[in-house]
Amino acid sequence: MNTKLKCLLLDDELPGLTYLKMLCEQIPELEVVKAFDNPEKLLAEMGGLDFDLCITDIEMPGIDGLSVANLLKDKMVIFTTAYKEYAADAFDIEAIDYITKPVKKERLQKAVAKALEKINKKTSNKKFIQLNTDKGKALLFFDQILYIQPSETDSRDKEVLMKDGNVILLKNITFAKLLSHLPKADFCRINKKEIIAMKVVKFFAHDEITATILDKNGKNLVLFLSDIYRSDFLCKVNI
Repeated sequence: MNTKLKCLLLDDELPGLTYLKMLCEQIPELEVVKAFDNPEKLLAEMGGLDFDLCITDIEMPGIDGLSVANLLKDKMVIFTTAYKEYAADAFDIEAIDYITKPVKKERLQKAVAKALEKINKKTSNKKFIQLNTDKGKALLFFDQILYIQPSETDSRDKEVLMKDGNVILLKNITFAKLLSHLPKADFCRINKKEIIAMKVVKFFAHDEITATILDKNGKNLVLFLSDIYRSDFLCKVNI
């Protein structure tokens, strides 16, 4: 799997945060979504961010890194800290790794490899997800999903086009939440309003994707590929 892990960074000391961001940008498997120097800001914004992993310091004023990790729920966490005494607590909450400062690139790469291994196992074993729809709970098999977009009547709901032509209406779910459940190599967000299964890609250009899906006129659906998501899309195309 050649896709990138999307990560958030958290360190209350700006020099440490800047250094960590620089290291992460040198690791091809990582994409830094956003860096925070305040845990409250991270917690306030995380619901609207698409990320797989949080790399965080532990000792911070106010909310410490262990508390932040507990609030991230199903997201992976790597701790970076100058203090060794938190190691047991970190692994009690199933952290991916615990790195003592100063962080070295090689050590961080090992931690990222562990995160990739975990997410690969998770997505390869699952075949479907269970989600709330307008008709109750439904099982959506990954190999049947082609395309996802917001509902025209309520953008909090999402319309899922299935392989058999049926459209399933998912109730009150974000794109970030959906992407956290979908196999990363098989699905891609291409702009703010659309997720596609990679298998529907017929042609693509710099800012345009032609899908095998047909529109109401029987023509291939042409979709916009935004700058924000282009690198992730190209990475998945080249797997």
